[in-house]
Amino acid sequence: MLRPLLTRLPLRRSLTTMSTPMEDLMRDKLAHEFTPTTLIIRNDSHKHAHHAAMEGSTSKETHFHVTITSSAFEKKMQPARHRMVYALLKEEMAREGGIHALQLRTRTPAEEQRELEREKNV
Repeated sequence: MLRPLLTRLPLRRSLTTMSTPMEDLMRDKLAHEFTPTTLIIRNDSHKHAHHAAMEGSTSKETHFHVTITSSAFEKKMQPARHRMVYALLKEEMAREGGIHALQLRTRTPAEEQRELEREKNV
């Protein structure tokens, strides 16, 4: 299955929502720390607003999906890569009304290239 071309554009802004303060903060921190070739941040908060854990929350920025490609992940297994991102966003995850859920897809440039080549052959 081919993915839309837009998902491969480096450092693109989310198309589903307007940029938000938390999303901007995440983008700035991730870009500065990991110098990614691809960084996609998708705010999925609207899909979870009705959950009991979100009751009473005034934040509209609680659930995110991040796809990041960086050479900083070379020679590291997925758990270590995820710990690197979690450590960077520790304050945002601990803050009241901050990040409640964070899905990560972390890749190296070589892994991303292999995925693109596989997609071309499908």
